[in-house]
Amino acid sequence: METWFAELMVALRSMSDVEAMIKLGGIAVMTLIVFAETGLLFGFFLPGDSMIVVAGVLTTANGERPALLNPWALCFWLIAAAIIGNQLGRWLGLKFGKRVEKWSDGWLYKKRYLEIAREYYAEKGAVSLVIARFIPIIRTFVPFVAGMGRMPAARFLYWNIFGAILWIVSLVGLGHIIGGTKLAKKLGVVTVPSRVMEDLPELAYFAAGIQSLNTVPAGPVDSTMISPR
Repeated sequence: METWFAELMVALRSMSDVEAMIKLGGIAVMTLIVFAETGLLFGFFLPGDSMIVVAGVLTTANGERPALLNPWALCFWLIAAAIIGNQLGRWLGLKFGKRVEKWSDGWLYKKRYLEIAREYYAEKGAVSLVIARFIPIIRTFVPFVAGMGRMPAARFLYWNIFGAILWIVSLVGLGHIIGGTKLAKKLGVVTVPSRVMEDLPELAYFAAGIQSLNTVPAGPVDSTMISPR
């Protein structure tokens, strides 16, 4: 038990071996990671997209490697974690948004991330809850901003559920398809695109067609200017 826990901690700290992390932690650890990335402001650095794709790969047998995960159970728990995480993010924004916008930059929090999410939410409205699922960092902060803007609970829940299902099913499905091909034996190649997006958020912003970090004006987030669309 101690050896398993020590190996899991090493994998979580490095975030470099997603496959090892999944094999050690299973669906339980992946569920916690998705929840933290979508619901907690300091969870943006976690390997969400790459982890989900690799997990999808491991739902398919390939050669001597059996299927290690049940795709239905995987989707169920990750979708649930994504929905609950976003609901928590909205609640935190509603209750503590004013305090958080006064925070100074630190290792786990950057004010510019909140500014980016505010601009994105102001431009896209409720649909941002769906699109942001596929954009690292943005997906962590948009629910919080929606809470600051007092987006109606029922409307938020609808788009939250839709976005969570689309995000998880599409990435698990992609991994499941790759799992039966030769690419499954080269998981490093499979995860390169999503890891690049996670490690270099500026690329994600450009891919989404929104402003880069350097073009967003500095200053506190004015929640009164955020329409609860």
